[in-house]
Amino acid sequence: MDRTAVIKTENLTKKYGENIAVNNLNLEIYEGEVFGLLGPNGAGKTTTILMLMGMTEPTSGTAYINGNLTTKDTLKIKRIVGYMPDRVGFYDDMTARENLRFTGRLNGLDTKTIEDRINELLERVGLSEVGDKKVGTYSRGMKQRLGIADTLMKDPKIMILDEPTQGLDPEGINEMLGFISDLARTDKRTILVSSHLLHQMQKICDRVGIFIKGKLLAAGPISTLGDRVLAGQELTIEMNVSPVDDKLISLVKAIDKEVRVDADGENVVVKSTKEVRKDILKILYENNYELLYLKQSGRDLDDIYSRYFAGEGVKKDEKQ
Repeated sequence: MDRTAVIKTENLTKKYGENIAVNNLNLEIYEGEVFGLLGPNGAGKTTTILMLMGMTEPTSGTAYINGNLTTKDTLKIKRIVGYMPDRVGFYDDMTARENLRFTGRLNGLDTKTIEDRINELLERVGLSEVGDKKVGTYSRGMKQRLGIADTLMKDPKIMILDEPTQGLDPEGINEMLGFISDLARTDKRTILVSSHLLHQMQKICDRVGIFIKGKLLAAGPISTLGDRVLAGQELTIEMNVSPVDDKLISLVKAIDKEVRVDADGENVVVKSTKEVRKDILKILYENNYELLYLKQSGRDLDDIYSRYFAGEGVKKDEKQ
């Protein structure tokens, strides 16, 4: 079935002097999906969003939202896109209602629509009881929830959320992820969410793109990303088998010339750049070996995180 791409980029590039913040980005985000643009800080995610919103000019390439060219049709785009930046800004000396009322007026809404929508949205994000309190008294989590309400004031078809869970406590994170999921599943909105928090985004995203040093390494469902992003890197299979004998070692090594096997008692470690689990399971079954435990690592979400998002992997290889 054909899907409609409501956000599309073609060789989108942004340079700051010699620094390439976004490098030939080709991306399609489909109607009604939650797409996660994931990468460490400094990867180019926010720069990409600013180009999509028409807030900064690309050095080269093009981007379209709902068929509108982002460098020319900015007013059309602003009517259908709600944008929540990583640091949500409100007038702290105004109440939540007053801030939302101001946003409604900026978007040309009539008074009745504004007031009805304020009541509805404050209820939706759990702020009805504090809607008349000044926003300066709000916690970070409350401001983020108000940010969702503010973004929804113009009832956008598409929402772009930049690091929406950053700085939130675990309860606030779960609330925010729930809001995002509901916006897509219940409201049928298209959501683009950027984040450096890979494990959070796996809970809500239909597809994700891994974005490193301005380049999109791969895009697709999280279940397939490991094979795409880490293709060619070594897989490790740890298993507990009874018995472990020379025959078993020989059979496993015979699967492929690149397969390496180490055994210690009933514990066996197999290393290979190819997927060999099915071959191993077939050997065990056909030769009456008892499998007590098997785990493969090297291409799953934790491996992507370790390679690109965490610790020394980012510091040495990927940080701008």
